[in-house]
Amino acid sequence: MARGVNGTRGTPSVDDARPASANYHAQALVRGLGLLEELARTSVPLTLHDLSQSTTLPKSTLVRLLSVLGEMEYVVRVDEQPSYRLGHKVQSLAAAYVESLDLSVVAEEYLTRVAARTGQTTNLGVLDGRQVLHICVREPDRPLRFTAEPGTRDHAYCTGLGKLLLAHVDPDRLAEAVPAEPFEAFTDQTITTMDQLSRELRRTLRRGYALDDNERSVGLRCVAVPVTVDGQCMAAVSVAGPSGEFTPNRIEDFVEHLRDVAAELADDGDFVAALRIVNRSLRPIGSR
Repeated sequence: MARGVNGTRGTPSVDDARPASANYHAQALVRGLGLLEELARTSVPLTLHDLSQSTTLPKSTLVRLLSVLGEMEYVVRVDEQPSYRLGHKVQSLAAAYVESLDLSVVAEEYLTRVAARTGQTTNLGVLDGRQVLHICVREPDRPLRFTAEPGTRDHAYCTGLGKLLLAHVDPDRLAEAVPAEPFEAFTDQTITTMDQLSRELRRTLRRGYALDDNERSVGLRCVAVPVTVDGQCMAAVSVAGPSGEFTPNRIEDFVEHLRDVAAELADDGDFVAALRIVNRSLRPIGSR
């Protein structure tokens, strides 16, 4: 049975990961890409022995593949053992990939589907300082609908997206993420004190979704759920629309649709990569 770099048994061969469409002529390409993935998993150079164990490929095959990858500058030989690390050409590919990502474009397909199914405006947002940044907005095809623009910001303490995101902020830092008390009241329903908000955020965590019940605008309700990546709430997705259409039964349906799409987004590698890039550019908690 194959051993990995760390000596554990059960490590699959690099050939096990090849797609069903890979024929004999494509096998070398698949193996070469597998080698790059192995080298990317560690911060230290790997020897032929390491790579042979982790990929189960013969050393003679590895030497041929590494020679080609080295000539193309995707791999660098660093000593006489020999050992290998990734080359600078990999960075060029990574940079081109990052530049091609647009979080709003990646999310658009998913949000369009939710807007069509629910008949409500669907929104993807992140916490930017004390505000919610609307990343992607898709509106349903109907005359009466909530309207929002991508790239705009709104208050966190009185919106569905915002309260969902605030619920995942460390309680010790919550005061930094909201304005000074009393918070500005936009309707008779707006939460204006830290005590009220803290209770609401605990309730949000217990039920797994946030509700804006006419708090930001009279006649508007919104429900939001987290988009969780590696156990961390990195964004929120919501539906918003006329209050009368958000009955208890319909809210349950909306939440179910939102949870489904949140799971799909978290499983989309392009979305997660783009979301991580956006999160690194956001203002820290406490910024206005």
